Amino acid sequence: MFIDQAVINVKGGDGGNGCVSFRREKFVPKGGPDGGDGGHGGDVILVADESLSTLLDFQYRRHYRAQRGSHGEGSTRHGRRGGSLVIPVPVGTVVKDADSGQSLADLLHHGQQVVAARGGKGGKGNARFATSTRRAPRLAEPGLVGEERRIELELRLIADAGLVGFPNAGKSTLLSRVSAARPKIADYPFTTTEPYLGVVGLPDGRSFVLADIPGLIEGAHHGAGLGHTFLRHVGRTRALIHLVDLGSGRDPITDFETVNKELWLYDASLRARPMLVALNKIDLPEARARVPAASAAIGALGYRVFALSAVSGEGVDALLTAAAELLSARAQNAAPHSAGSPTEKLEGWRVGKLES
Repeated sequence: MFIDQAVINVKGGDGGNGCVSFRREKFVPKGGPDGGDGGHGGDVILVADESLSTLLDFQYRRHYRAQRGSHGEGSTRHGRRGGSLVIPVPVGTVVKDADSGQSLADLLHHGQQVVAARGGKGGKGNARFATSTRRAPRLAEPGLVGEERRIELELRLIADAGLVGFPNAGKSTLLSRVSAARPKIADYPFTTTEPYLGVVGLPDGRSFVLADIPGLIEGAHHGAGLGHTFLRHVGRTRALIHLVDLGSGRDPITDFETVNKELWLYDASLRARPMLVALNKIDLPEARARVPAASAAIGALGYRVFALSAVSGEGVDALLTAAAELLSARAQNAAPHSAGSPTEKLEGWRVGKLES
């Protein structure tokens, strides 16, 4: 099951109390204070782990607490520091404070970490308060309480290119043809209810990660259909491949503009994201007849247009080659995308449905 949002409660360990103690040994009548300090509480640390692909585990466990510090003891024995609690999360997880909405971290790389809740400081023992004038202090500090907060985790998939379009435009069919991913394919809307990733390999050795984003409809940025439940995943992609369904009977230009509008209303920065347009289902005679008009109208807007059939494979190679060239050009001429190199991160992953 693919889960990309979760809210958990985290608490750092409490600090141990300082100790009030005096040295008492035979033949040492004035040994003085020897109370040790309490140990610091452990931290709660979130660490990005590339072997994970979903937040499913956080649906079954919501409370996480680090170990508290031990109390100080006599003979200047300091308490042991509490063990930190390390929680692995998938690469691409955004960490926010659930109450304030403040963003705490965006874990984009394997091993990257953030302290979600700090442990409390251990209290000082009475040995720390001895001075030349106060030789027998009878006070010690209590340990401080560990930090506690509600954390919102939001997973945003990292991919080189993302497939967008209306429901039933053929995105899942195309992904299954060009990669080892096996998303659900059927002849009804919203067949894809969760994102899929697939690694696309070209004959010349180049490869890139392609994401199948569930279909968008008008009002998606407000939550219509599957809405912004999965729109967040589009923001991680370095380029978009917009599939337009020529066999639906709807106006392909209206469909194209509707999906683009929803993308831009959700995130204005997506206007600058490179996009290739694929006119799909040309294996149908009526769809093939609509290619010249649709290609001319969309091409006039400045987009590169490709006609293809995800079912028969016609025209698919040309689209994949253009996508690989586009991604290579962006890597060479522009600053690297904040998501790093998704292809490298997916080495060793089971390509296909993201399951726990």
